[in-house]
Amino acid sequence: MAEVTTQDMMLCRENRARLQTSLLRQFPEKPVLSFCMNIPGPVKTDEEIRSAFEAGKKEILSVLSERNWEIEKEYEIHEKTGDEWIASIRTEASPLKDAMCEIEERHPLGRIFDIDIIAPNGQKLSRPNFRTCLLCGRQAQDCARSRRHSASDLFEKIKELIQEAQ
Repeated sequence: MAEVTTQDMMLCRENRARLQTSLLRQFPEKPVLSFCMNIPGPVKTDEEIRSAFEAGKKEILSVLSERNWEIEKEYEIHEKTGDEWIASIRTEASPLKDAMCEIEERHPLGRIFDIDIIAPNGQKLSRPNFRTCLLCGRQAQDCARSRRHSASDLFEKIKELIQEAQ
């Protein structure tokens, strides 16, 4: 398992932002969907995490197909910094965000999915409600900010979730 550094993650975020901006420029009327995994700690992907990513992508593609929302262009990345899928989608941003939040809420692995929607104006749409912590049920952002739980404890819980979902 390859470990990532803070610099690796900064470069990854810059690359993601560059791809998102590129899609927004190529398809100025369309939102961009950016999907990756919420994986704390220095290991961002392995065989199990990749399997969970593929399950998430499959679910997203299923919802897009059900609603006849076409993909204009897409990028898929598999690096030690994690698995990512970024696509321009032929629909409106708000219903797309609602549909993706529904996946994050109802899918057995949805809690570790990170599905962002960027509107054509470049603004990232916010969730209507906060996510809860995997370990204690409090607001996840508060636990992350205060570092209430160790990355290794969170990673173990994520591995449990993935194994239970298989």
